[in-house]
Amino acid sequence: MLVVGPNGVGKTNLLEAVHVATQGFSPRTRSDSQVVRFGAEGARAFVSGRRGDVQMELEVTVRRGEGKRARLNGAQLRAAEQLRTMVSTLVFTPDRLGVVKGPPSTRRAYFDRVLGRLAPARATLPTEYGAAVAQRNAALRRAATNAGSRDAIEPWSDRVATLGAELVAARIDALDVLGPPFVDRAAELGLERASLRYEGEPPTAAALASALERDVERGVTSLGPHLDDVAIVAGDCELRSFGSQGEQRLALLALLLAEAETITDRTDVPPLLLLDDVLSELDPGRRRILADRVRTAGQALITATDAAMLPAAPDQLLEVTSGAVLEVAA
Repeated sequence: MLVVGPNGVGKTNLLEAVHVATQGFSPRTRSDSQVVRFGAEGARAFVSGRRGDVQMELEVTVRRGEGKRARLNGAQLRAAEQLRTMVSTLVFTPDRLGVVKGPPSTRRAYFDRVLGRLAPARATLPTEYGAAVAQRNAALRRAATNAGSRDAIEPWSDRVATLGAELVAARIDALDVLGPPFVDRAAELGLERASLRYEGEPPTAAALASALERDVERGVTSLGPHLDDVAIVAGDCELRSFGSQGEQRLALLALLLAEAETITDRTDVPPLLLLDDVLSELDPGRRRILADRVRTAGQALITATDAAMLPAAPDQLLEVTSGAVLEVAA
């Protein structure tokens, strides 16, 4: 599906609404109030479709001053983010280049979401580990002010070591699965000798004990996977620091296509792809490669200012004007 229209008419808003309805949150902001139109009291996103042979209706409602609510086939969900376990939606937007060129925290968050989609049984590991680190940090600060005993730190050190080792192993396993298709998709797009490399070691109880004095002084846990990174590399170039904007864009697109391919191989149900302004900085050859790839990757919504930017006839063409979305002949 190709969505066209001039800049500023709402193409990105349309993709954002689809993401909210299928994942329970916006890819642009974690503040629910920011998805509500100026002057309005609330917003509602609703989509219907099929996941394999199963008919699905998904709805998310946001009202100012109230909690977010989500429904699946009419049934209220405990949390809107539960939708992520029902439907896989992958999104490319220009501002997501932070996954490649941003700080390590952005990459950790991205690859932990990848981990959750590829290994749902391990999806809660990042949250469990983060909670253990928060408890250890609190115990460290109490010990620093003599408000608590140092003996209270040790159980949380053991917990951080155990969960940290599990999280590092899970992240490495996810990269081992994602790496080969990433290499292939990157090469297809002209990004040669690409690779993903985990940077970090699992914490141990002994290492945490050795760092105890420093950690008490600073009030934070100074080692563990909450500080690790994933290097995204092309050739001998680490793209965060030395990649061009074009190379960073290609790497992000290759990551998205690699994850889509992996999800499809594992579940036999391709994810929904939302590709916002992905064509504008690709040359004609790469546009053809992308068009061929997404045509076999399940359903994709692509935005562009001009239908001619897509070198293939879309299955459906939508035109966005101020306040309206109209289907036109492709």
